[in-house]
Amino acid sequence: MSMFKRMLANVGIGAARVDLILREQTVQAGNTISGVVRIQGGRVEQQVEVVYACVKTRYLKDVNHSKMYVDATIAAIPLAGKFTVEAEREYELPIAIRLPPYTPVTMGGTQVWIRTGMEINEAIDPKDEDYLQVTPHPYTAVVLEAAERAGFRLRDASCVYAPYHGIAQGLPFVQEFEFLPSPKRRDRLDELQIVCYPDDDGIGLLLQIDRQARGVAGLFAEATDTDEERFARLRFKREQLADGPGIVVSWIEEKVRKYA
Repeated sequence: MSMFKRMLANVGIGAARVDLILREQTVQAGNTISGVVRIQGGRVEQQVEVVYACVKTRYLKDVNHSKMYVDATIAAIPLAGKFTVEAEREYELPIAIRLPPYTPVTMGGTQVWIRTGMEINEAIDPKDEDYLQVTPHPYTAVVLEAAERAGFRLRDASCVYAPYHGIAQGLPFVQEFEFLPSPKRRDRLDELQIVCYPDDDGIGLLLQIDRQARGVAGLFAEATDTDEERFARLRFKREQLADGPGIVVSWIEEKVRKYA
């Protein structure tokens, strides 16, 4: 019977289970979210190689002229090393996961979740998924407020395939914030697109003033190192952002006057 139970556990029947229990579901990008990982032993003893958590999202990519969503890992965090999960026994591991500052904001259709799992020898790996509400990093929030003060209204935020512009974070995508201009500017441009690169010391910005709106998976996905002149870049240090969005407002307005 023991061998039969082990065979069933290897295909996921009566195997160990994993469940992430978060203390909160809302977290600011760059902050830490805490909770416990609850592991419930199955019908037989199993050897766990690692318990891990992955911060995940998905981005839009154009494949053979068809748009499709692709899952991506923003960060992978080992939670526990090799140990034995005894049959029918319950374990709890306290955890604290710091989201990277550039974790996408859950605006529009953007989703972020934590996938918790265990790697078990010669068995189906149990997994659990918990969705988060991610608010902007403080420096990203300053930029979003600056764009509004400059006369733009946030229309959407979406993750799009853009390996050239996502390489700084080691990601194949960026989160693109799309803004509509005020009525007085609509005869000169269709939209303003901003990508934010926040970190602990400040924020880098990539700005595109578009005279022909392309929608998601458009301009940033097409960009390469051969057309940098189509974009405006600047980095603001945290000391510059301490006084609020004024300095960013001035930069946006300058670029709009120059290119629109």
